[in-house]
Amino acid sequence: MSRGVLAGLIGALVSGGCMLGSQSPHPPATSATISPGPAAVSDDQIVHLLSRATYGPRPGDIARVRAMGLAAYLEQQLRPEIVNDRAAEALLSDLPTLVASIPALLHGYPQPPPQPQPAMASGEMANEMAMSPPARTGPADIVMELRSAKALRAVASERQLHEVMVDFWFNHFNVFLYKGEIRWYVTSYERDVIRPHALGKFGDLLRATARHPAMLYYLDNWLSRRAQGPSKPGLNENYARELMELHTLGVDGGYTQHDVTEVARAFTGWTIDRPKEEGQFLFRPGMHDAAAKVVLGHQIVAGGGIEDGERVLQILARHPATARFLATKLVRRFVSDEPPAALVDRVATTYERTDGDIAAVVRTILTSAEFASSQTYRAKIKTPFEYVVSAVRALGGSVDSRGGLELARASARLGQPLYEAQPPTGYPDRAEPWVNSGALVARINYATALAQRRLLGVHCDPYVLSAGVDVRNPEAVLGRLEAELLHQRVSARTHSVLTKLLGDPQIVRSTDDDRRDRRWANTDVAVLAALVLGSPEFQRR
Repeated sequence: MSRGVLAGLIGALVSGGCMLGSQSPHPPATSATISPGPAAVSDDQIVHLLSRATYGPRPGDIARVRAMGLAAYLEQQLRPEIVNDRAAEALLSDLPTLVASIPALLHGYPQPPPQPQPAMASGEMANEMAMSPPARTGPADIVMELRSAKALRAVASERQLHEVMVDFWFNHFNVFLYKGEIRWYVTSYERDVIRPHALGKFGDLLRATARHPAMLYYLDNWLSRRAQGPSKPGLNENYARELMELHTLGVDGGYTQHDVTEVARAFTGWTIDRPKEEGQFLFRPGMHDAAAKVVLGHQIVAGGGIEDGERVLQILARHPATARFLATKLVRRFVSDEPPAALVDRVATTYERTDGDIAAVVRTILTSAEFASSQTYRAKIKTPFEYVVSAVRALGGSVDSRGGLELARASARLGQPLYEAQPPTGYPDRAEPWVNSGALVARINYATALAQRRLLGVHCDPYVLSAGVDVRNPEAVLGRLEAELLHQRVSARTHSVLTKLLGDPQIVRSTDDDRRDRRWANTDVAVLAALVLGSPEFQRR
């Protein structure tokens, strides 16, 4: 796309008040909740649910959900085990690290030693090195396959709500890929901890994260041991603090520094067996502080072992502050950056009533009046990863393992490298960090590369969306693309901006010498599709 077209779009959107942070245009005409029984729903309601509970609608998804019923679709998504996902799983078959154990990865993909480069290489040697593919022997291969798999599943999986929740919980229980040995642990962490429990019981998920070597290593608990005097304190409070502040109670959850220390004492001895060789959870009684403890007013008697930590996890998972903290985060994810207080209260009640049943909590949110309110329609900004994936889905695209890695790289270029959030807070769940003019330029550049089929292993054809429309009529092509990609939800200002750009020769080219006669014009559907994907309406969900 020429700089002139891009500058014209950016300038028009900025001057017209159409930037990402502005108010959502054209809210749904109706705002009825999703009832458990058969009920008529509008396409607006279907689009709204697909925009929040999936990585965005594909061509045909609205009709499919309309045919089966919105409530039935939601219930199916809440039970991912009943959804046939063999096609998506087949895409992962050439990514062998996804099914390997931690010991297998540690031994099969070791850190390669530094290779000295020859001072001078003959032309023949240089050519041979260029032609030889790199050996699959290092941790970089683990990382590439993990990222590729995440993008593949987000694009192709029929278990879309499950994928959304896997992303949410990984971010909630974040670990940083490049700390120490975590590169060899994180595949198992997502596969064996996050994915199986993403729509299960929160208490089970919490216990699984606490035991996994990725979390033990990331927050240093594997080094924590009972204090042995002033010269050998041993106790590490990192995990205890983040466990309460970020994983369960929240910063205002009512705990004290004394509770942090007591929780840290309860988790002494929770460590890793030979981190560079086996990388498995191990409880070492000799490292454990077996003295009595008091956590949030609960007595933990002396003489305990691993059960001290288990008891703490139970206390925290069932604490009312945990119910409220998780309810707030989930409502923020699905409804609004400013979670409605009444809905947070109801969601917290569901959490307590069901003993932390995540599926029940999500159902409460997605069937609420607040979720269906016109105020929530396209009120959330897509993260870079959500934008990258939703654009592929909107174009009806498909990906292979190379394409999955291309999408992961695109997400990184837009500011969200996968599995690389360094702080335990993970990536932001509010709009502000993702909203600026630079982000808008980067997103349109990505959309252009996507629509023009310049991404290796990503297969999209925007011309399919305009099938049956005369390309000599650019206004008609634009109308079709707005209908297919924005589902007719486009503001008058954005439509005006896009219409004005139809006069640019990069978008509409004349096929004869009379450039004033559009009867012989040829619309570049790919460029126009990229501009529609760059609109503020598409960048919201």
